[in-house]
Amino acid sequence: MNFKIPNLKSLVDWQLHLGLIILPLSPFLAAFGLLWMMVNVWRQEFHTIIRRPVNQGFAILAAGLLVNACFAQNRGDGFLGLFNFLPFFVLFAAVSALIKTPAQLRRISWAIGLSAVPVIIIGLGQLFWGWTGPIKLWMAIYFPLEPTGTPPGRMASVFAYANVLASYLVITFILTLELWIEQFQKKSFPNFFLSLLVIGNALALILTHSRNAWAIAFLSCLAFAVYLGWRWLVTAVTAAAGTVLWAAFGLDPLRQWLRLVVPAYFWKRLTDELHPDRPIAQLRSTQWQFAWDLTLRRPGTGWGLRNFTTIYEAQMDYWVGHPHNLILMLMAETGIIATLWFCGLVGWVLGKAVLLLGQMKNEDRLIFFSYIVAFGGCSLFHLLDVTLFDARINILGWLLLGSIAGIVDNYRGDRMSKGMRMIE
Repeated sequence: MNFKIPNLKSLVDWQLHLGLIILPLSPFLAAFGLLWMMVNVWRQEFHTIIRRPVNQGFAILAAGLLVNACFAQNRGDGFLGLFNFLPFFVLFAAVSALIKTPAQLRRISWAIGLSAVPVIIIGLGQLFWGWTGPIKLWMAIYFPLEPTGTPPGRMASVFAYANVLASYLVITFILTLELWIEQFQKKSFPNFFLSLLVIGNALALILTHSRNAWAIAFLSCLAFAVYLGWRWLVTAVTAAAGTVLWAAFGLDPLRQWLRLVVPAYFWKRLTDELHPDRPIAQLRSTQWQFAWDLTLRRPGTGWGLRNFTTIYEAQMDYWVGHPHNLILMLMAETGIIATLWFCGLVGWVLGKAVLLLGQMKNEDRLIFFSYIVAFGGCSLFHLLDVTLFDARINILGWLLLGSIAGIVDNYRGDRMSKGMRMIE
């Protein structure tokens, strides 16, 4: 295990890493470390932060969201919804100014990986050892820990719902898998703890029953295999996924034969046979159509953040927290222009990151690639669910994007400095 606290170079790094380690168990305590980190970075790097175009873009978006809240159908919900975005724009700016080297990315990956250890253990206890909650310690720690999971039979651990845990595990799985691959490339075999951590993340992902997370985990493994040129792994992963998909959706008689081999746990979940006869209002397709209809009725301003829920419940007599698609949610609540502006800023950062990837040193490419894959996985998850309402997931998503932006900006700054020295 390479993560050693003495390697952290500054107090700000301490604040960030300790905050990330305790984040899943205590967002309240983690917030103090992260807030103090943000204050210190903004104080030290204020002029750098405000000069960066992407930060200026998020400042414009923040102003637009404030105006949007003033015209929301329910202004109270509209202004409340701002807290899911505006503080995280500030976090993004701070992280992008703090993170400058691939070594920092590795330490963050270790911190996030370590944070998953108690989450996985608690989740296993919830499903198999009868652990129940709620677990509460003043304001510092609180999680419901329903017996047998939430919904029943699906691991939720310290999170309120299985899909939120799955969203978290997608990130931890990708980052720990990259650390494992790095050790595999350098040694004959990675250390036992890291191997156990990757296996634990994979097992927990399976136990969440999240089809979305399963697909993203598969695509992530495939992305690593293709990037590393491991053709045997590409073949193995593709064959395994193809077998499961054919067992779920393929044609007979091969489908019936494969169902004798593939556990019903997988193909029944994929075909939704484990949860039949759901109400129409609960279906994602119904919610997506409803969000699109709202967008068409107010394409410019939307209905206001957090307003989808109340409108949906009033018309469908069924409560859902969101339409299970971040883009459709933003278009319905903030309008098409604001949504395109938001997507454009994120795409701008990712586009520059992909261009930089081919210019980096070989030893630094894989860790940077893993952050692109992890953020991509987080983004894909939000196309079928919206888990950013859990502050822990929101923090990790913006941390990944901010780290990517920080590496890109620092590399560009170094290249410009070298160019100036050559001119002199």
